[in-house]
Amino acid sequence: MIRPRKMKQVELTVLSRDVDQVLEHLGRRALIHLSTDDKRFPGAVEPGEGSDEEIFEGETPEREEEALVTGPDEFAALRIKENLERLKAGAAWLGVTLPTEPEETSQLPGEQEGLLTAKISNGITALTGRESAEIQEKKKVEEALNEARSFASLNAPFSELDQLSYLTLRVGRLDPRQQAEMREHLADRAVIIPLGGDRVLAAASRKGRFALDSELKKGDFSPITIPEGYKGVPEELLSGLEERLGAVEKNLEKLAEEKKIFRDEYGPVLCSLTASYLMAAIVEDLKGRLAATKSVFLLSGWIPADAVGALAAELEKLTEGRVAIRTFNPEELPKIAAGKEKVPVSLKHGSFVRGFEGVVFSYGSPLYGTIDPTPFVAVFFTILFGLMFGDLGQGFVLLLLGFLGSRRGPKIFAGLKKYSSPLIAVGIASMVMGLLTGEIFTNEEILVGPTRFVTELITGHPHDHILHLMPEKGNIARLFYFFGFTIAVGVILNSIGLWVNVVNQISRKKYEQAFFSKTGLAGILLFWYALFIAIRCITGGSFVPADFAGLLIPVLAIFFGPVIWRIISGERPVLEHGLMVFIMEGFVEVLETASTFISNTVSFLRVGAFALSHAVLSFIVFTLSGMVAHLSGGPVFSFVILIFGNAVIILLEGMIVAIQVVRLQYYEFFSKFFTETGVEFSPFRFRKEVKS
Repeated sequence: MIRPRKMKQVELTVLSRDVDQVLEHLGRRALIHLSTDDKRFPGAVEPGEGSDEEIFEGETPEREEEALVTGPDEFAALRIKENLERLKAGAAWLGVTLPTEPEETSQLPGEQEGLLTAKISNGITALTGRESAEIQEKKKVEEALNEARSFASLNAPFSELDQLSYLTLRVGRLDPRQQAEMREHLADRAVIIPLGGDRVLAAASRKGRFALDSELKKGDFSPITIPEGYKGVPEELLSGLEERLGAVEKNLEKLAEEKKIFRDEYGPVLCSLTASYLMAAIVEDLKGRLAATKSVFLLSGWIPADAVGALAAELEKLTEGRVAIRTFNPEELPKIAAGKEKVPVSLKHGSFVRGFEGVVFSYGSPLYGTIDPTPFVAVFFTILFGLMFGDLGQGFVLLLLGFLGSRRGPKIFAGLKKYSSPLIAVGIASMVMGLLTGEIFTNEEILVGPTRFVTELITGHPHDHILHLMPEKGNIARLFYFFGFTIAVGVILNSIGLWVNVVNQISRKKYEQAFFSKTGLAGILLFWYALFIAIRCITGGSFVPADFAGLLIPVLAIFFGPVIWRIISGERPVLEHGLMVFIMEGFVEVLETASTFISNTVSFLRVGAFALSHAVLSFIVFTLSGMVAHLSGGPVFSFVILIFGNAVIILLEGMIVAIQVVRLQYYEFFSKFFTETGVEFSPFRFRKEVKS
């Protein structure tokens, strides 16, 4: 398509009970560019003023009966937020990576999803509680064991250790039925270590010894008398602590296994629930930015004209007719006519051209109703890249990367998906140029035989290379012809840019810029006639008196353009800012026009220069490879140089060439007609990444 898709503004009046499923459907279809910048009822044109109105039968809400109110359902939004936080916390503990946006199969959560979220969250809470308790127990036992070991070899009676250490130890008997209760009462102030049977070891810090003794006394704890004079820590106590530590570690291992089973069972469910609640959060946020009453939501936005009918039928079926839809053409809306709002631009292309939309939108969005430059960008980007990067083998690598990055390619190359079509295109162009220059992975000899056969078959005179860019004796003239060809490509691209601007300005009814500006019809005539004179002089002709008129007429049109247009349109005064300002502006405009056309044309010499630099760099790599081939171990070194050299050319020079092509598109093509940017069509969708 040479122009962006036609758009219509739609107004949807939806009952509150249907709004969630309508927004869910709109998010999946990704067809409506929503307008949520104001809280009034969308649509400035009332029915009967030429609007193309569609009202579906069913429960049509009465918008006049209720004052418009705004604001999200805070209870629903809070519930969604809480569930998301619970899911994220549980996933973090389980080690599950959650999605950051809704999945393609996600649906808005209901009561069942809420119950399932609560079930999973409660299960995780129970597991984390048990794990936390065992970890605390392990920490206490380890501290007690380490402290006991540090005193195990002391040459001092055990009875004196209580006075020498900050650790308080009590050994005695305690009813096993009371041990758990005692452990709970003491909490983190002390640790109770079973030593077998009713024997226990109680350990606390010096600060906690009074609390320890108090609780032990309440529990009918009876101390065990350590033999008088016994030195160090009894071995029985150390082994008891070690046994207790081993039991805790086994419990933690069991918990780890339970955690793994829980993760395997509920991990996918966690992801699915998170995606659903992310969708719900998006819907609630959007509802909070829409105009609404207690029973009605009002949506306004832009939809491609060719999709309105299908979407309307889908919404009617979805809501069983409980939706009212009005549609308007852009020219029917006063805010569009007044320039207060711009119609979003949606481009519709095949896979080849679509791959180059990023180049256009990175500069700016075309205005609605103007010519879509993307097809021209796709064609000339491919041609210019191929001219500057000619090598059959290196082009094949780019082509292969394009196929690997395509939708059916391996996931490891998914990052190249949006560059797939451009890589395929420039890869083919580079391969064609490589056939002309006779280069394959910098080697200039492999294709000599086939090239000589083809050239002799066609012309009767065999040639080693159809196009030899290296500046050698006998091929200088052909090199100049190549540079001339690159300038010719620049002339074509500049001319297309000028004509695009003329058509765009006429369609926008800006006739002064269309006919009397440097990028309008006057500029085109000046540019073309100057080229005509230059070509005539180069081919042996000469400058003739009539050429003065051919150059002077468009120059005068540019110089006097503002005055001529003010006379035609009846604007007064004719000299808006006075005679001196008019003369100065006219001279500056003419000088800028001449310098711009010269620089824009000569700029395309860089295409030939980069093609030549590519040939020289390839020659250097091939020569170095040949120089080391005869040395000891030469074949290996030669192969390494070829691999490394080609990799550098493909990565480094390929990137430089791409930047230069983009620069030529921006400054020599886009600058002719991109005087004002539009708004890119950004439909409401749940997923940021869209499969192409």
